[in-house]
Amino acid sequence: MKKRIRDYGVKIGSLKTGKNNLITDVLGVKVGNLTLKMGDINTGVTAIVPHDENIFKDKLIAASHVINGFGKSVGTIQIEELGTLETPILLTNTLNVGKVSDALIEYMLRKNEDIGITTGTVNPVVFECNDGYLNRIRERKIGFKEVENCIKNAKSIFEEGAVGAGTGMSLYGFKGGIGSSSRVIELNEKEYNLGTLVLTNFGLQKDLVINGINIGRDISKDKLEESLDKGSCIIIIATDIPMSYRQLKRISKRASVGMARTGSYIGNGSGEIVIAFSTANKIRHYEKEDFLNIKIINENKIDRVFRAVAESVEESILNALVRAETLVGRDGNIRYGFIETLNSLNLNIKSE
Repeated sequence: MKKRIRDYGVKIGSLKTGKNNLITDVLGVKVGNLTLKMGDINTGVTAIVPHDENIFKDKLIAASHVINGFGKSVGTIQIEELGTLETPILLTNTLNVGKVSDALIEYMLRKNEDIGITTGTVNPVVFECNDGYLNRIRERKIGFKEVENCIKNAKSIFEEGAVGAGTGMSLYGFKGGIGSSSRVIELNEKEYNLGTLVLTNFGLQKDLVINGINIGRDISKDKLEESLDKGSCIIIIATDIPMSYRQLKRISKRASVGMARTGSYIGNGSGEIVIAFSTANKIRHYEKEDFLNIKIINENKIDRVFRAVAESVEESILNALVRAETLVGRDGNIRYGFIETLNSLNLNIKSE
């Protein structure tokens, strides 16, 4: 199995990680990847399934946050208005958002015969990054079959790096993709989990920072100050800590701290979108009661969660970096694997 950032002696932050150090340490959450690698086609789709039940009938409290809005996401408006999530979250490439959204709608219709007949419609949630440097993005290869298989095959243990939606993505001038991490937070003498998953496609090589060390400066061939960061990052936060929409919104804003710790300044042409959800409270679609009893965290204890988000996002990004291998893509374009580059230069990233 490919190594993760901790296997190289790099420990991020002070909080304990979850059992597998993945977003799926939050019970019920599963992740699926569908990868297409066929010559100039290097793309895919990633599904985050929030729980094991029918997500349309048992919605979760959720929030979204836009760090920088150069993106083509679907579904955030309703999440902002109602504060609930009612479908799996799908990640793909920019020009495939429409097809993946349509496929997710079809998937939900097949699972819920009441949608559009005896009840309302459904709000698909789809996010994207641009993989056009390594993928012939105009081909738009992801459709219903790929989306259905991705969701159906979602598991608690999943691959990172150049897989799923991350297949054709770049990170700090190297190969990027999917990365994940988790943290454990003790509240009322009970352990809770918070996990993150990132789709990384951002950063200038010279800006790369690992555990406070600007390693990118030593290995970058791009010394031009006028270089621009036009990439993007999608960040998914899951937790089993009881939280309100407002509290999930607050922790979403801390995701930018994790990005900044790796060297990102979040450029003008970038799209950084965060979605956070809690599995602790379910909002039933066919609820008959006029009032709901919902537990939320004491605001005076939320600093621990803020720290967990920052640490987990930082580590997720670095996991995406070290797990992705060199890929020759569209028209011979190449993104080299970070670890392969270090090995060729006889460098290491072990923390002191």
